[in-house]
Amino acid sequence: MNESVAIVGGTGALGFGIAARLAKAGVPVVVGSRQAERATEAAERILRLVPHARVSAAQNETAVTEASRLVVLAVPLSSQVATAKSISPGLTERHIVMDTTVPLAPAVGGRPTQIVGLWAGSAAEQLRAHLPSEVGMVSGLHTLSAALLEELDSPLAQSTLLCGDRPADKEYVTSILETIDGLHVVDAGRLDMSRLVESITPVLIGINRRYTTHAGVSITGLTSSLAHS
Repeated sequence: MNESVAIVGGTGALGFGIAARLAKAGVPVVVGSRQAERATEAAERILRLVPHARVSAAQNETAVTEASRLVVLAVPLSSQVATAKSISPGLTERHIVMDTTVPLAPAVGGRPTQIVGLWAGSAAEQLRAHLPSEVGMVSGLHTLSAALLEELDSPLAQSTLLCGDRPADKEYVTSILETIDGLHVVDAGRLDMSRLVESITPVLIGINRRYTTHAGVSITGLTSSLAHS
C-alpha cells in the first residue's frame, strides 16, 4: 500500500491508535497536530512501536496536503468545526475526509454515556456542512476502542460501520481500513445514518466500564460481497 493517509488529530488517543495500526499494516501515515512538535513526538513514538513504519509528522494544515486521498479527522466535538475550517484550504476534490467524531456529553459537561443533540443531526453531518462541497466524506471508526487500537499485539476482530453518500468513497476507504488486521468494514448506508451509528459509542463506553474491557461491534451473517455493496 503506497497511498498515504493523513491523521488530523493524530496525537490524541483515537488518532494515535489509528495511525499506529495503519503504520503496522504498511500504510504510509502523516501524523497531524495543531503543534508540529507534538506531531513529531507521536511519529517518533509510532516508530518505536513499529520500526518499519513509514510515518512523518506535520501541522494539521500541512498534513492534509500530503495525503494521497484519505484524511482521517480524529478530534473532539469541541474542536471539530474549528479544525475543519483550518484544514479546508488544503483539501481538494481528490480528498476524502473520514470523520470519527462522536457528540458525547462531556463536551458540554455531561456524562460520557450520553449523546449531545446537534442541529445538523450528527457530528458527521455537522462536519459535512463545513467542508468544501467537492471534497468527499464518510464517517466511521466510532465503535473502536482507542486503548485497544494502541495495543498493537491485540487482535481487533471487530467491525466498523461506514456511512457516506458516494459508494466510490466508501470503497476506497474500505480498501485502506481493511489493511488493518482483524478490522471488517461494513457499509452502513448514507451519511445521515451516522446519527444512529454515533449513538452506539456511549453504549459501548457503559459496557466497557461495567465489564472492564474493550468491547466493540461485530456484524455477522455477511459475505464480503454483501458487506461492500
